[in-house]
This record gives sequence, C-alpha cells and structure tokens, in this order.
Amino acid sequence: MNQKPNIVSILMDDMGWTDLACCGSNFYESPNVDRLKEQGMFFTRAYASCPVCSPTRASLMTGKYPATVGVTDWISHFGAHPCKGKLIDAPYLKHLPDGEFTIADALREGGYATWHVGKWHLGLEEHWPDKHGFDVNLGGCQWGKPRDGYWMPCNIPTLPDGPEGEHLTDRLTDEAIKLIRERDPEKPFYLNFCHYDVHHPYHFKPEHRAYFEEKMRRMGLDQIDPFEEGECFAVEHKKDERILRRLFHSDPVYASMIYNADWNIGRLMAVLEEEGLMDNTLVIFTSDNGGTSSAEGSPTCNAPAREGKGWMYDGGTRVPLIAVWKGHIRPGSICNELTTTPDFYPTFLEVAGLPLRPEQHVDGVSIKSLFEETGSLADRPIFWHYPHYGELGGTPGSSVMYQNYKLIEFFEDMHVELYDIVNDVSESHDLSKDLPEKAEELKKMLHAWQASIEAKIPEVNPDYIPPTEAN
Repeated sequence: MNQKPNIVSILMDDMGWTDLACCGSNFYESPNVDRLKEQGMFFTRAYASCPVCSPTRASLMTGKYPATVGVTDWISHFGAHPCKGKLIDAPYLKHLPDGEFTIADALREGGYATWHVGKWHLGLEEHWPDKHGFDVNLGGCQWGKPRDGYWMPCNIPTLPDGPEGEHLTDRLTDEAIKLIRERDPEKPFYLNFCHYDVHHPYHFKPEHRAYFEEKMRRMGLDQIDPFEEGECFAVEHKKDERILRRLFHSDPVYASMIYNADWNIGRLMAVLEEEGLMDNTLVIFTSDNGGTSSAEGSPTCNAPAREGKGWMYDGGTRVPLIAVWKGHIRPGSICNELTTTPDFYPTFLEVAGLPLRPEQHVDGVSIKSLFEETGSLADRPIFWHYPHYGELGGTPGSSVMYQNYKLIEFFEDMHVELYDIVNDVSESHDLSKDLPEKAEELKKMLHAWQASIEAKIPEVNPDYIPPTEAN
C-alpha cells in the first residue's frame, strides 16, 4: 500500500490574484476552484517569483529565485527581446540549466512517478521535461503559448492531437486523467499540471461566451465600449506606446477561458475522488505571474493591486494560492504569511518525507508547517529581480519585501519607491520620503542580496534618444 502522499501541482498561466470568484471577482465564475478553497487553505500573501512566466517556472523546478538560476525573463528563441529605452536588457539564460537537480529529479529518486502535463517554456528539446526528471511529458516544449491556438489540431510536438475542434485544455485534462487512472498503485505520483490557460490567444467555447455576454447585459456592462478610455479602461500615452488598462473584470472571452479551465480542474478533482486518492494527495493551485492588464487586449484587472503582468508592482507578482491535503490542512483555513515560488521545492520534499536538499533549494523554505498550522516561518525578506523591459509597459527593476514593507528600485534612474503593502495594497502612497530610514534599510538589504548572487544589472543604452529629441 502506498503511504507517501501524491502531489498534484496545478500552475495556471497569467492568472491574476483576483481572477476567481473566491478571490473577489463578481464577473468571473470558478465553482471548482472555489470548492478547493473551501476544502483547504487560502494564502493571502502568495507571490510568484517573477512578473513573467519562464522565470517563475524555473523557480518552481529548482527552489531558487530566477536571478539565482539565471533565467530572468520569458524565453524567446527568435532573437533577443528588443531594447525599448534608456537601458539594454541584461543577458539571461534561455533554458533550465542542466546542472539543476529539479524537484522532479528529487521526487523520482525518492520513488515517485513524475508526470509533466502542459506548458514548459524552459528551453529547446534538449531541455524539455524528460531531460529534467520527468518520466512523462505531455504538452511541454519550448512554446510559451499555443502557437496554433487552443483548438485541435494544436500541433504541439509533445502532445497527441485530439479530435478536430477539441479544446486544448480539455485534451490536456484528458491526458492527466488517463495518467491517474492507469498509474502504478504501488508508486506515489507527482503531477506537474501546467495549463496554457489563460495566456493569449484568447480562444473560447461559444456557449461560454454567450453566457458571459448575457451576464454583461445583466450587469450593464454591454453599454461600455471595450477599447476606449472611459468606464472600463484608462489610457496612458507613454513615449510611442498607448497603454490601455482595464479597470475591472468585464471581458466575456477571458471569463469564458477561466470558466472552461475551472471546469477541467473540476474534472481532475472528480477523478482523484473516484480513485480514492484525495485522502492521500496534496493539491496545490497557483499561477506563474499576475494577470494581463495593460497589453494583449488588456483582458483582466488586478485591482486593488497595481498594474499586472510584466510590472514590478504587486499586480505583476501577487497570485492566488490554495492548498488541499485531507487530514493535514484544515478546510476553510486562511494563511497570512508571506510565500514565494521557490518554497514549493522544499515543501514537496518534506510532504513526501524525503530529505531536504538545502544546497539546491537555496531560496525556498518549506511551508508544510503552515499547512498543518503547527508553526510559522522565520521572519525573512523575499526578492525579485527583473532587469528587462517587458512588453506590457513595465521597466527594469528589482525589489524586496520584508514584513509589511516593499521597496522597488527602478534601474532607469535608480529611484526607489517604498510601500506599506499590508495597509496600502494598491501601492498608491510612496513612503520613501516619509520613512527614509526604512527605505535605506530595505535598499541595503536588496543590494546585499544582489551582490550575493551576482545579479546582472542592465547597462546604459548608448543609442537611446529621448522622445523630445526624437521628435
């Protein structure tokens, strides 16, 4: 009889921290994830380790911050990201390094079957999941999104296409269900289920869109022009860019994608119940970065958090986190402690009863004691380092959060901003001038960390022409 708990890690792509009904949305619907929250623990201060996808995924696999691993931006194999301003983007790795002993390596060595299903986005074929500890890889390759869309045939090189017209999220869930039903009952399993949802392209099931369009009418949202400044959007003209920011949840297409992803999560959970596995399975639900609120159609809003994907503010990194583990996690419990992506590696090891690997997961700490409400974490800072221009309006920067305070250093002019993130969730009141000693304390903490990991800082762009001179 298998005594080690199974581990199911569900990682959404670009899902913001309020993109669920149980997280405050009055437009999106997510009954199955809402049920997970009721069954387990909800974390109010959970953070992804980067405001974009690939670095967070590298953190989950390694137990390290992106800057420690060297993967600090989303991975493109079609040339460098273009420099967009005063600075030149810092160099970074475009694959998960071979020398990393991933959480899949560690769990497989500990007797687990290891399965990856869905998005990978951590390098070309020589760096795919099967090269990093996974027995099975279904859907994981260098792609950061479904290039041919969400409708079959999707032509993902590591996933058999389903029937023409089948939705990718349904196909991935079918594959995960098959793995569970056909598992070796003598071995525990680790399922790393990484949805492509809710990343663009925004492809929906027509019946879902019709439902949410009707909901828009009931809420009076159908009278709002969806792409002009007004009730639904704010517009900022920045250099030669027009940044459109959604002010609240109102997009029926995005709502449809969330609804379908939620339905599939419900299907997966139902199979775990049917197979009698929920009594011995840890389920984690989270996201790789904040919701897309200022580009790509600006489909969502992260309010009351500021900005979204690609930004150093909380909207870019604050994410939903729910954990369910019967007999260990009290249903309906709430945790207000600070957590970040590298914490999953040592947590999974401790849950599995396997030795910790502190030389590997150097930036993470186990949160198992938080699950069981048997202790709290040591007072610690957490860090972000994003020395890049995003495609969503953000600029290069680095930040630290310690206790109630968060300091962001912006590399273009090296100015800092300080926020009491507990009492000012929207980061609307910069305290750097009001609390100079606190700002200096956190700045020194941030610089010491940068030096300890030899963080790469972007260089000045000698070809930069200020907008006034360019005109």
